Amino acid sequence: MFTGIIEGLGTISAMRPAGQGRRLTVTADFDLDGTRIGDSIAVNGACLTAVVVNGRRFEADVAPETLSKTTFGDDRVGDRVNLERALRLSDRLDGHLVAGHIDGRGTIRSRRKTDNAIIVSIEIPAELARYLIPKGSVAVDGTSLTVNDLNGARFDVSIIPHTATLTTIGFKPEGAAVNIETDMIGKYVARLLQAGTSGTDDASAGQGGGIDMDFLSRSGFL
Repeated sequence: MFTGIIEGLGTISAMRPAGQGRRLTVTADFDLDGTRIGDSIAVNGACLTAVVVNGRRFEADVAPETLSKTTFGDDRVGDRVNLERALRLSDRLDGHLVAGHIDGRGTIRSRRKTDNAIIVSIEIPAELARYLIPKGSVAVDGTSLTVNDLNGARFDVSIIPHTATLTTIGFKPEGAAVNIETDMIGKYVARLLQAGTSGTDDASAGQGGGIDMDFLSRSGFL
């Protein structure tokens, strides 16, 4: 589990095939003190397992499923990436709950300066847009951001100077691909609502179970 608060940047220093996947080597800009083999590290938002740790350098295997869902299939040696190690239970939750499970890719469509902020507009697949709400949370390349505006399959985020300096969204250009993880709470709610209307999607199907508009009305929520 992660928070979307990026610890620092790293550089892809090596990449080689590993069956249908890849073995990724990343060199962090910061000390990886306390990081052990088997620990989880979010690389551009994707939760990977460190299989080799040597100073500031670690290696991780990228499975075919991860390659298909993320930007790793396009990344090259020398590319800069966001890094966050897994959340400790004693840590402050400064961002939002981020699983490190990428839902899909988005594309930066525009960037514009507004006072001290950069407004970045990102287009995502339509099936992911249903999990976003204005002022809700989204992880872009693993960075916890607030959805400023939502228009169909596009959403805007406001990037303050601190975030622009510490993460890749500060320098990624228009047309660049980014990893998207929508809010997990929104996905669970959508799943429950879907189960209530499909009649076949959960254990209570066939027993009048699930959550639908009629249930919410009868329970006093509407």
